[in-house]
Parts: sequence; structure tokens; C-alpha cells
Amino acid sequence: MNKWLHYLDDGTLAEWPEVLEPQYYGFIYLIRNKINNKFYIGKKAFFHNKKKKLTKKELSEQSGPGRKSTTKTEQVDSGWKTYWGSSKELLTDVKMLGEDQFERVILQFCETKKQQTYYEIYHQIVYGVLHTENCYNDNILGKFFRKDLAQQE
Repeated sequence: MNKWLHYLDDGTLAEWPEVLEPQYYGFIYLIRNKINNKFYIGKKAFFHNKKKKLTKKELSEQSGPGRKSTTKTEQVDSGWKTYWGSSKELLTDVKMLGEDQFERVILQFCETKKQQTYYEIYHQIVYGVLHTENCYNDNILGKFFRKDLAQQE
């Protein structure tokens, strides 16, 4: 399996030891095709909240006034260790060329969901994802599309 990499203070890339995970909400990443340098920038959370129905025993243990809850929220792993992005074109290339032909780099860790969304947009704009054909991203936030900008240029 292709591990996540991160930049050390001296600017070199190293495998991420996966021990910082609990203190962060998620991270911003770049996946680069080693063959043609085409890249993808996205975000990934470490955990997701998942609703589960309460068991009969848990329902009977509820007390107090008001309507009783029928569900509980649990944090589950998001599958980030094996994640390859949401771009269909990227996923097709990963499947066709093999994971070893791609590099997954963590650009930045984020402490909150809002911070994560901001820095994803920030990195997508800094890398000019909508202004280069050498990028798998074709939109930012699902609102700004490469095809719309191409009409104005």
C-alpha cells in the first residue's frame, strides 16, 4: 500500500508516522502522478460521525422528560489510510497505472472542519488548479469550474 508522505522542516519528504492523527480534524493533500506530474488537491477528515439506532436495552434505559432519542452518534474511521481522492479521472488512472505510480503528500493538517475547507480552497488557488490542464481538479467547492473560466479567457 502506498503510504502518505509529508514534508519535514528541511523540505524533504518522509513517510508520515500516523501518530498525530487524534489531535487534528483532518488534512489537505496532494496526489501526484509520477509519470506525467498531473496532480490533485483535496481534503480528508480522520473520522466521520455515523448515526446508529439504539438497541432495545439502550432505549429502555432512557429516562427523563421529553422525547426519547432513537439514535446515537459514533465516531468511525474515515478510511483515510487507503483514500485516493474523489476525482473519477484520478481513480481511473490509479487503477490503470497502479498505486506505486502515484505519490500522496499531506500539505497541511487542520484542527477544524471550517479550517480544512478554507485551506483546501487556499491550496487549490495557490496551485492554480483551474488554470492548468495538468491537474485532475476540475472545480473548486463545486461552484467554480474550469470549463466556466475557460470561456472567459
